[in-house]
Amino acid sequence: MVLSKLKTVFLSVSVSILAASLISFPRESFEASIRGLNMWWEIVFPSLLPFFIISEMLIGFGVVKFIGVLLEPLMRPLFKVPGVGGFVWAMGMASGQPAGAKFSSRLRQEGHLSQIEAERLVSFTNSSNPLFIFSAVAVGFFNNPKIGLLLAAAHYLGNICVGIIMRFYGKETPEESLDDRKKFKIRNALSVLHQTRIKDNRPIGKLLGDAVNSSIQTLLMIGGFIILFSVINKLLYQLHITAILAKTIEWLLSSLSLPDMLSIPFISGLFEITMGSQLISQVQDATLLQKAIVASFILAFSGFSIQAQVASILAQTDIRFKPFFIARILQGIFAAFFALLLWKPLYVRFNRDEQPSNALPVGFFGDGTWANHFYHKMVEVGPLITILSLFVYILILFSRLKKS
Repeated sequence: MVLSKLKTVFLSVSVSILAASLISFPRESFEASIRGLNMWWEIVFPSLLPFFIISEMLIGFGVVKFIGVLLEPLMRPLFKVPGVGGFVWAMGMASGQPAGAKFSSRLRQEGHLSQIEAERLVSFTNSSNPLFIFSAVAVGFFNNPKIGLLLAAAHYLGNICVGIIMRFYGKETPEESLDDRKKFKIRNALSVLHQTRIKDNRPIGKLLGDAVNSSIQTLLMIGGFIILFSVINKLLYQLHITAILAKTIEWLLSSLSLPDMLSIPFISGLFEITMGSQLISQVQDATLLQKAIVASFILAFSGFSIQAQVASILAQTDIRFKPFFIARILQGIFAAFFALLLWKPLYVRFNRDEQPSNALPVGFFGDGTWANHFYHKMVEVGPLITILSLFVYILILFSRLKKS
């Protein structure tokens, strides 16, 4: 009872301080809000919307269940999740955070996952997409496309390690290995595909409308969190709370032989990975290896902004947030370790004057490539996609309200 009262007092005081800070620093708050809005308006919304809509339709048509039956023999022994986890893993990696939480929650609501399986799955299917790592972080912030391969390898290997560790989370459910081998047959997979589509008897128009409606609602929520944490991050800096926290982080970094100058960027990254990655790349008194290690941890930890988005999505189901948060810390440690471990084989070796025959061409990720071109094209056409999508959402919402 006493603990609950203390929690109430703490939350009330925190929100009051936040409100007073907004009044005290109106210009800084406005600029931070605009920055968060631009990020959502230009990049996040148009890049995530197609993945969300298509995934909803794939679930409705039974394709996800079909993929799940085929991938059961792989996902079950490796991660102790059903085969549909392979779909969530792939879509989460391709579209970026918090897509893994969105798809895991959706499959939990559909009954394809148990609570424990969903908590295992969501812990390792939320990751930054390759476009963000290679184009935004490596090229945009570090101005060094060669570092993208190291950051991506550390990030996704950390994901896999977390998935393997989380297979031991929760009580085991008895699995019938013979049934799994039977399910692997294409004929059974096609049968499941057909039965799933029959059960979901919504017309294509209704299914598409539901997909658009659900996806845009989720993206509006994500936009709100991006703007909120952009403002909170700025206010913490203005209130010198970031500097106070940096003193503790400096001791931690010093014990790891990392420069103290990375403390403030590290704290900023704990709240929002884009700002943190940018500040880390601008530190002058740190080597590229040291900056890569800290940036890898930040990318894997995901930041409180994305974690709040995930928590909001998971709150719609019985999936608990605590395993996800612990998994983010584990992935951050793994990613930082892999960045150090792979520094010589993936960065130093590939950047010698005489490149080995198996070296990846750096130009594939550099300026003028498809990734960089897509990123800048998204900045140009992203707002138009956002406007048109919101217009369609309003039409669907209005038509349904009119019918009801």
